[in-house]
Amino acid sequence: MPRGAIFDIDGTLIDSVDAHAEAWQRAFARHGYDIGFADLRSQIGKGGDQLLPTFLSGEALTRDGPKVDAAHGEIFKQALLPHLTAFPGVRPLFQHLRDRGTRIALASSAKAEELDVYTEMAAVGDLIETATSSADAEKSKPHPDIFAAALARLDLPASQVVVVGDSPYDAEAAGKIGLRTIGLLCGGFPEADLRAAGCIALFADPADLLRRFDDSPLAGA
Repeated sequence: MPRGAIFDIDGTLIDSVDAHAEAWQRAFARHGYDIGFADLRSQIGKGGDQLLPTFLSGEALTRDGPKVDAAHGEIFKQALLPHLTAFPGVRPLFQHLRDRGTRIALASSAKAEELDVYTEMAAVGDLIETATSSADAEKSKPHPDIFAAALARLDLPASQVVVVGDSPYDAEAAGKIGLRTIGLLCGGFPEADLRAAGCIALFADPADLLRRFDDSPLAGA
């Protein structure tokens, strides 16, 4: 049985992927860029440092990238974050893990203040051991920095920790430092993409993972 579990947040614990895509779309539009919602949604899971170069390059990235990034944060925090909810089953899943002695960390590209809101929203603040945010990573996913920071705080070997995420970028980032990843489909990424990125098991959402816990890598299967 793994001794630790590292959870992504956006799209994994909180139903926020569409909201982030909308915030990015509105932020790009504010600065004169018409970017399709589906194109933006496919990049959610990355931080702004990795998402922006997908759509801007050269002078445009230098000139407008920071402004678009700031606008995304403003729009998301003020207009969309207050309306988000956690997926069903998050707290019962975390409680089950804690009851089994599994240590839990959160690892997200979100800013620290957003992370605090998410933790309260999911009602898991008393069940987690540590959390890492964008401030703890030089580069966001698919780079492994955020997971590496969480792993270091748990102070466990990678072989004894499992990541739970919703995007291919979670699995790619985790795999770069020897972490296995369970994929959740509630973030909306295609099953084939999650498997191709390295997910070793797939579940619908946190509640499904809890229902089928004994057959999951979190139980040692």
